[in-house]
Amino acid sequence: MAEPQGPATMPPRILAVDDAPENLEILRIRLEASGYGVVTASDGEEGLARAREGGFDLILLDIMMPKLSGIDVLRLLKQDETRPFVPVILLTARAETRDIVAGLDAGGDDYLTKPYEHAALMARVRSMLRIKTLTDTVRAQAERLEAQAAELARGNAELAARVAEQVDEIARIGRLRRFLSPQIADLVAAEGAESALLESHRREISVVFADLRGFTAFTDTAAPEDALQVLREYHAAMGAVIARFEGTLEHFAGDGIMVYFNDPLPCPDHPQRALRMALEMREAVGALSRAWEGRGHHIGFGIGMAVGYATLGQFGFEGRLEYGALGSVTNLASRLCDEAAAGQIVVSQRAQHLTEPWAEVRALGPLTLKGFHRPVTAYELVGWREPAP
Repeated sequence: MAEPQGPATMPPRILAVDDAPENLEILRIRLEASGYGVVTASDGEEGLARAREGGFDLILLDIMMPKLSGIDVLRLLKQDETRPFVPVILLTARAETRDIVAGLDAGGDDYLTKPYEHAALMARVRSMLRIKTLTDTVRAQAERLEAQAAELARGNAELAARVAEQVDEIARIGRLRRFLSPQIADLVAAEGAESALLESHRREISVVFADLRGFTAFTDTAAPEDALQVLREYHAAMGAVIARFEGTLEHFAGDGIMVYFNDPLPCPDHPQRALRMALEMREAVGALSRAWEGRGHHIGFGIGMAVGYATLGQFGFEGRLEYGALGSVTNLASRLCDEAAAGQIVVSQRAQHLTEPWAEVRALGPLTLKGFHRPVTAYELVGWREPAP
């Protein structure tokens, strides 16, 4: 830290208070000769009034004065704790220790006994002005630190508010994700239900339908607790796979699941991703089926997958909206799922064509599907391979 170079005012201003005109004149001449600005007062009351005007770096104050003694002036000045620090040198013609002690106790910072030598006076003045400069520097630093602390506190409060807001937002999105597909929940949280991405539009998507085989018969004979446990295990396994492949889960309907890709956010490799997810679903449910077999439950799993154009957007009414897909591609995936045997993945012709380099398939021949006027060419997905270079 640089050493302070001088008092708050340049040149320093000094208030000299003395009821003896000759003493006051001598003080003024000596101080002005040394480059100081000097203001004089001829008694205690005038000195107090001038001192309260402020702007002084030092006060020279005679103790013995009419109307108001120097000690009384000093006490009145020091009672006002809001005033900035100004050092006071007491001037006394009496060298009695009692007077000096009384003056110092009242708040004086130094004293001179009359008659005083010029060198002693100027040494005291310079010393007190240095103290004044140091005090002003410390006060200014304290004020800066206080301002910085207040600014930091405001910044911390704003940061805490933003963090709390973000935590609330994360919690809100987390709650939305429990009831909506994560992609839909994120859009609703970020832009609201009015997001342009959620408006009706037409897009090619890959749709995967999956459900359990024999689950209805199982629920007819099993205890409700057993059926619920099976369903919870199945949903947990499927949810993990769907999340890993970032599919848009349209709904769980009992044991039926519909997932699609390439909406609401684009997914360039949606046919490949859909089929890889289907394979992992089959593997996950295969492990569950073996555990269910051990508990006496005979339940299979089938999947249907199709690629095609659909209309996507918000459906429902005021107060209850859902985001979904509408079109023949969803019906096709559902019907292919109905045709799938336990452990089988049945895919449409377009899905097979788009994934030919990767998907190992077996032709099933034309299938007659409910709701379709013509037989539909379909394939069984056997496995996945990396394409040749």
